[in-house]
Amino acid sequence: MNAPTNISAQTQNRKADHIRICLEEDVQSHQITNGLERYRFTHSCLPELNYNDINISTTFLGKHLGAPLLISSMTGGTEQAAMINQRLAQVAQHYKIAMGVGSQRVAVEKPQVADTFAVRKYAPDVLLFANLGAVQLNYKYGLDECLRVIDILEADALILHINPLQECIQSKGDTNFKGLLDKISKLCFKLPVPVIAKEVGNGISAAIANQLIAAGVAAIDVAGAGGTSWAKVESERAENPLQRRLGRTFADWGLPTAECITTVRAIAPDVPLIASGGLRHGLDIAAAIALGADIAGLAMPFLQAAATSETAVAELAEVLIAEITTVLFCTGNATLYQLKHSGSLQRIE
Repeated sequence: MNAPTNISAQTQNRKADHIRICLEEDVQSHQITNGLERYRFTHSCLPELNYNDINISTTFLGKHLGAPLLISSMTGGTEQAAMINQRLAQVAQHYKIAMGVGSQRVAVEKPQVADTFAVRKYAPDVLLFANLGAVQLNYKYGLDECLRVIDILEADALILHINPLQECIQSKGDTNFKGLLDKISKLCFKLPVPVIAKEVGNGISAAIANQLIAAGVAAIDVAGAGGTSWAKVESERAENPLQRRLGRTFADWGLPTAECITTVRAIAPDVPLIASGGLRHGLDIAAAIALGADIAGLAMPFLQAAATSETAVAELAEVLIAEITTVLFCTGNATLYQLKHSGSLQRIE
């Protein structure tokens, strides 16, 4: 009878650990990068534009965004997480940018923490993404649980995050990934909102993206390598030497974000595509969009800002928007569409 309470307590503690470790420890990839350093924009010294006329708005999954930005999935389930999510949501509303929340499994297991995810009241017009681990579909989760997390957030879409490496290293990780594609497919056709498939920092290859799209997934978030390493994060939480060693061995495992964007876009020219994984400023965002992404997600920069204050989050959003706009201005492009089709981003040989 006590098992569900114990499980929910473990999940909640893990969420608290993840925030603390990401903010206090060095859990960034060092040997692998996001791959964007291999590209360079061609500078236009005569852009023939008025900076004030540049428009970086876009649409994603049918909803208007003021900028091609996603506050990537991070957290929920604790008091600190509630504060972080509130600050992020309020800024997302102000700048009309998209936002995802962290895995809502803890809210399914412990309904009393659902309010830590319920940010719609702070962001009534924002594109909001609910979030569950895809592997939970092999651990007694199904349509009802997915509907529950969508309802908690009043979400516009559901992210199913796919994280085999993290589960291998995590204490008591869920490692039965057999038959998941079929379950994801059935879910896609039953849910009232689109499903987004997302990695957590090791990348989605073109081959896997093709399978997911064929299964009914509406959008892909490549979440490539080059940023926060969840192998490192779980290594910091390790309960034994084996887990610690695994986390260190696989700290730089994965496909660089730039490679994921280009290869997935090559096989799926029309799929809504999110670039994330090691993006740290507006120049990265602009490069990701020039490579073929539709919007770009950042987690760590927003987490660090939100842990400080809502003002810090707003200042970060302002900087990112200014950096994206500056790229467009200095490449002679007035819109994101023009940037994508301008050929102004060149690979450095």
